[in-house]
Amino acid sequence: MNVWFTEKQTPTFGITAKVKSTLETEKTDFQQVDMLETEQFGNMLVLDGMVMTSEQDEFVYHEMIAHVPLFTHPSPKKVLIVGGGDGGTIREVLKHDKVEQVTQVEIDGKVVEYSKKHLPSISSGYNNPRVNLIIGDGFEHIIKSEAEYDVILVDSTEPVGPAAGLFTKGFYAGISKALKDDGIFVAQTDNPWFKADLIQNAMRDTKEIFPIARLYTCNIPTYPSGMWTFTLGSKVHDPLAVSPEAIKDVDGRYYTPDIHFASFVLPKFVQQLTE
Repeated sequence: MNVWFTEKQTPTFGITAKVKSTLETEKTDFQQVDMLETEQFGNMLVLDGMVMTSEQDEFVYHEMIAHVPLFTHPSPKKVLIVGGGDGGTIREVLKHDKVEQVTQVEIDGKVVEYSKKHLPSISSGYNNPRVNLIIGDGFEHIIKSEAEYDVILVDSTEPVGPAAGLFTKGFYAGISKALKDDGIFVAQTDNPWFKADLIQNAMRDTKEIFPIARLYTCNIPTYPSGMWTFTLGSKVHDPLAVSPEAIKDVDGRYYTPDIHFASFVLPKFVQQLTE
């Protein structure tokens, strides 16, 4: 029997993957959680019908959301991750020796539970003593924090369901308050082919709050269109002013010193979304 999972990325377009088995399927208090074993991409985490991560291509997203800001900040001692229950961002953050503590606030404990069980290569950092895992609302955690973090990473789903509030100007303002005086934040901001308005709004709001606002991209085959963006807001440090010699080898498969700078070189139609 041929079983295929299809993510409808727009009402008229989607991607599909052949499924070997369904490892988990559960409707939690927050979302539909599915863990699939696929032929092409290995084990795959799907939330509300959208691919969140897979064993084959996860390294791109997790390396790029973590290393760009952590090498931009000269001393990232205290890091907050909002979302990211699969654990991949934690794994990459822990590669930075200067990081003394990484706090993760994930709203759905089942995502963490199933990732530990079925995505061990991604969730390997959870047992590290530098990690403080909180099962709770990231928006509320941000609002209660003040001048606490050096770097904040918003590793959220698309702006639906429990993640809808993580793409608002009020949330970005809360992030600014939760950051120290030279803090940096990065949020995943979807793709320019299908979500141009989201990117425009995120960049506009970030520019109004942070002195430095930049958009960068990478390629992730299981994400809508394959082209993915991150929005970076910084109070002091510019990712384009980093010395290449300050970027160390992180034993990765995507991120390099050259990629750090090249990811900010945008095609014209993407650049226009930032203006």
